[in-house]
This record gives sequence, structure tokens and C-alpha cells, in this order.
Amino acid sequence: MKSVRLRLLLLALLPLAVLMPLLLVLAMARWNADYDAVLIAKVESDLRIAEQYLGHLQTGSAESLHSIATSTDFHRALEAGPDAVAAHLETLRTDLQLDFLEYLPSVALAGRMERWPVIQTATRGARASQIDIFTAQDLILAAPHLAEQARIPLIETEAAAPTSRQVEDRGMVLHSAAPVVTLGQRGVLRGGLLLNRNLDFIDTLNALVYLGGPAADNRQGTATLFLDDTRVSTNVRLFEEVRALGTRVSAVVRNKVLTQGQTWLDRAFVVNDWYISGYLPLTDSFGTRVGMLYVGFLESPYSAAKSEAYWTIVAVFLLVLALSAPLFLWLAKGIFSPLERMSQTMKRVERGDLAARNSTTGRQDEIGQVAGHLDSLLDQIEDRDQRLRDWAGELNERVDLRTAELRAANKKLEETFKQLVMSEKLASIGEITAGVAHEINNPVAVIQGNVDVMRMTLGETAREVGTELDLIDNQVMRIGAIVGKLLQFARPSEFGTFAESLDLAPLVSDCLVLVDHVISRQEIRVETQFEPGQVVPPVRIDPGELQQVVINLILNATQAMAGKGVLSLSLEAAERNGRSGALLTIADSGSGIATEALTSVFDPFFTTKTGEGCGLGLSISQSLVQRAGGLISVRNQPEGGAAFSIWLPAATAAPAVETAAQ
Repeated sequence: MKSVRLRLLLLALLPLAVLMPLLLVLAMARWNADYDAVLIAKVESDLRIAEQYLGHLQTGSAESLHSIATSTDFHRALEAGPDAVAAHLETLRTDLQLDFLEYLPSVALAGRMERWPVIQTATRGARASQIDIFTAQDLILAAPHLAEQARIPLIETEAAAPTSRQVEDRGMVLHSAAPVVTLGQRGVLRGGLLLNRNLDFIDTLNALVYLGGPAADNRQGTATLFLDDTRVSTNVRLFEEVRALGTRVSAVVRNKVLTQGQTWLDRAFVVNDWYISGYLPLTDSFGTRVGMLYVGFLESPYSAAKSEAYWTIVAVFLLVLALSAPLFLWLAKGIFSPLERMSQTMKRVERGDLAARNSTTGRQDEIGQVAGHLDSLLDQIEDRDQRLRDWAGELNERVDLRTAELRAANKKLEETFKQLVMSEKLASIGEITAGVAHEINNPVAVIQGNVDVMRMTLGETAREVGTELDLIDNQVMRIGAIVGKLLQFARPSEFGTFAESLDLAPLVSDCLVLVDHVISRQEIRVETQFEPGQVVPPVRIDPGELQQVVINLILNATQAMAGKGVLSLSLEAAERNGRSGALLTIADSGSGIATEALTSVFDPFFTTKTGEGCGLGLSISQSLVQRAGGLISVRNQPEGGAAFSIWLPAATAAPAVETAAQ
């Protein structure tokens, strides 16, 4: 972001463009939650009204039967006989809008008292009213026409619990009873109202809940009475004039209300749309949950109102933002213009126009002062630039002179370094040669000659000692290998390339062969943690130079252990500064290096062996490794002894190097 104008604009609009939307989102989320809570509270209130209405019907029905049972007219009918009682009760049934009303004398109660708890309560002298579920046979016994009214074909409903039933023929009855004790007679007055297809009941309930206020407060409410999970009385529509009788509630609602006995207060999908719904479990006189009472109102008007409110807030915010940005830019123009003019001046200076200036800005504030200071600085820069140009010529002459002197000095240093390398190498060769000279010369020739004479003398019988003769040949060949490795170390240019991609494992093994005579004369155990062919990247270095470094470190380690100890060599892949490579570690079990000497062991002419060597071995080793792009380091081990580590970068594809033989 390079524009100051853009930065200032963002700085000014950031609270409005970021913080304000965040606050709006939080406020809208809180408002949405409160709004939904109000809707749930409203449907809960509606459900309580419906529950109270149903309870009022039950109480009113029981009170009505009690009034009849204690009335003078009913007592007179009892005196007149059963026909008079039946005629009197039929008249009252119509007035009370009951589906059946009958008198059960005590002699007729033996079977029925065991069946219905409301009758049991009435025989104990108390009136009762409950919702009971009548079978089709029960309905026929109560009133023959009720069985057909209660019969409702089930309609397949999305998300409802699976069922194999096709028809709901049971009846949900508002079942009431009152005791009759008069003229020496004891019995029960029993009445009932079938709620299946009872549209007057459900419409009255809906009107009581949703049409009690002004017409503008009509929330498009619905009410339903469920028998189990089936709608047996409802004003919910399948189509314009078709009520959704026989449709079933969703399995989720059924499980919570009927199975768990909890009240549902939440949004729910009702037949063909989403409603803010309340479901209340209904129990019969046996205490069993047999159905549900539902009220709810359409959710879509409230969702549309919320959506409209959201978009109104968003539109107002965008309008405020659109008006604020141009206004801020207009107010900030007086700041941006001088700054942009100074920026153009600096660009001209960067292109080499040191005469560029801001001139006067006509301002006396801080920006005008900055512009004046900038012009003053540019005057000083122009003056100093001229003086620097003058000095540059003089410096160039001095640099050329010093460069020539340095080249000559570097050439002398290179020659001296080559001499030192050769001197140290010859010293190492001399030390090795002194130890193995007596193993090579005449004994090898005598042994090989005698073996050949033995084969010629024995002829065919030489087969009996062929194994022993072959063993002697192998040992002679081993001596020859030692001589070859020694010669390769002494004169590498005659045996290989100066710098090539090589595997470290075989080279280190060759070095162990060269110093075997030194190690074998002492109580030193060699431990190697690598195998030829191990997955270690090859490196690019002169084999002879690397042999010189490794042999020097091995000899130093054997001397540090004073004739007894463990020499450890490990080889592994390692990375340095994101580059892959190989890490060779040579460690001994000696006394280690003094802490104050750790930082000086690679210095030229530094030695801890007074009177032995010239102190150039490690310095030369460091130079050889660094020349190959590697790193050599030393540390003391916690368990004792010193450990030298050589890291070399992995070899990359490069043109072939001509060998010395060519």
C-alpha cells in the first residue's frame, strides 16, 4: 500500500467500514435472538390459552353433569322410569352439545367401573372429566353414528414416523361423569363429546387464541388436536377448502412430546409450511400420553419482516459509507496535494535531476515547513554530490594502486600455502611409511617366491594344502593393497581426478586401511556407524586432499588416546543452511581438548604437542575443507574425548574434470 491518500482514507473509514458492521452484526444477532424469543413466548402463551380452554371444557362438562344429577327434573324422571330418564337426557344432551349422555344405575356399573377411571371416581362420590380414547366398538356402544365420525383415513406425511396403519378409527372423547344419589338410588351420570372431526371445537379454540384482538393483530394462527400423532381435528389446510385431517406430525416432534412427555416450543414444519409452533402432550384418565394439543402461527410474515429490517439497516449503512468517503476526500485534499507534489519532486531526484525543488506551497503549517526543509536538504545534497564526484576520481587512482599490491601479495600467499600443504602431507606420509616399511619390502617378495616354489615342487599334491596357500596369496594381495593405497595417498594426481563426485564411505574405509598398522599396535577399538552404499549424498572434493584431512584427524585421535581407547567414525546425511550434504564425525575417548584451546585449534602453528609437529595439520585441513565449500568443527563429548565433524555439501551435476593421467 504505497498511496498516502489511500492509507488516510482507510484510517478514517476503518471504524465505519469494519467496527460499525461488526457492531451491527452483533446488534442484529441479539435483536434476532430476542425477536425469536418473543415469538416463542407468544406461542407459549397461546398454548396456555388453548390448554386452559380445554381444561375449561372438561370442568364445565363435569359441572353440567353434576347439575343434571342433582336437579329436580332428573329426580322426577327417575321416579317416572327408564323411558322418562332417556327422553329427559336426550333433551339435555342436545342442549349441552354432547354426543352421548346416559344414566348408569349401580347394577350396570360392575363391568364399566373397571374400564374407565372417570366412572370409578363418580362411584366414589366425585365428579370427573378426562380425555379418553374410545375404540370403534366403544363408540358404537355409546352412539352408533360416532364410529363413522371418528374414522379418518391416514395421509402419507413427509418426515412422519413410519406406520403400517391406513385408518385411524379410534375416537378422542371428552369423557365426563357425575355421581347420582337420590330416592334411594345410586348410579353414575355419564356423558361424552367426540373431538374427532369436531370442527366447532377447533374453530372456537382457534378464534379464542388468535382472534381476540384487533384485526391487524391476526397472526394467521392454526390449532390442531392430535390423537397419538394423527390430526383428528384441525383448521390447518391441505388445500384452500380441504382440512389436513389424517396427516401426521413429524417424527422429531412426536418423539419429544409423546415419547419424552415434553412441551415443544420451536419452529416446526406443519403440513406444507413453517410455523412457530407449540405442542402440549395430552394424557387420558389412565395417565397415558394419548395425543397432543397444538397451536401455531405462520412464520413467513415474521421472517419477511426480519429480512426487510436487515436489508434496511444494510442499505442505510452503505449509504452512509458512500457519502462519507467523498466528503473525507474533499476535506483531505488540502493535505494530499502538497504531499503528492513532494513525492513527484523526490522521484525526479531519484532519476538524477538534482535541481528539482518543491518551490513554495503557499502554506505556513507543518506541511509547508516540511516542503521548505526538503528543498534545503536537496540544496545540500546537490553540493555534496559535486564534492563526492571530485573525490571519486582520487579514490579510484588509490584503489587501482592498492589492488595491484594486493594481487602480488595474494600470489605470494598462494605459493606459500601450496608449500605448507605439501610439507604437512609429506610429514604424514613419512609417519605412515616409517611404520609399514618393514612389512613391505623383502618379506613380501620372499613370501610370494616361496609360495610359488612350493606350488611347483608339490605339483599335484599341492591341492592338499591349497587352502593354506590361497590364504598366503590373499595376505600378500592385502599387503599389495596397502602399498597401493599408500601410493594413492602420496601421489593422488597419478591415480584419480583432482575434484570429483565421490562416496565418502569407501574413502574413509581406505583411510582406515592406511592407518591400520598404527591402530593395530595399540589397544584401540574402531567403531564405524556406516556401511558402503548407505543413503548418504555424494560430495565433490579432491580425494587425495580429503584423505589427507581424514588421516590427519585419525592420527591425532590415536595420539590423544595414548595407546588405549575407542575410535568412533560415523557418517550420515545432514543439512546446513538449507543445503543437503554429508556429515563425517571422528571421535576419540581421550582426555579431550582444553576449553580455552577449542577456539584456537585451527589457528596456524597452534599445537598441544610440544616438540612434535609444526601445528599446521588442522589449519591446512580446515583450508582444504573450506575450499570444497564445507565446514570442519570440533567439540568435547560429555562422556570424554574430542569429536571432529566434517560437513561437505552434496555434489551437483557438473562437467567432467580431466584426470592427471590424461
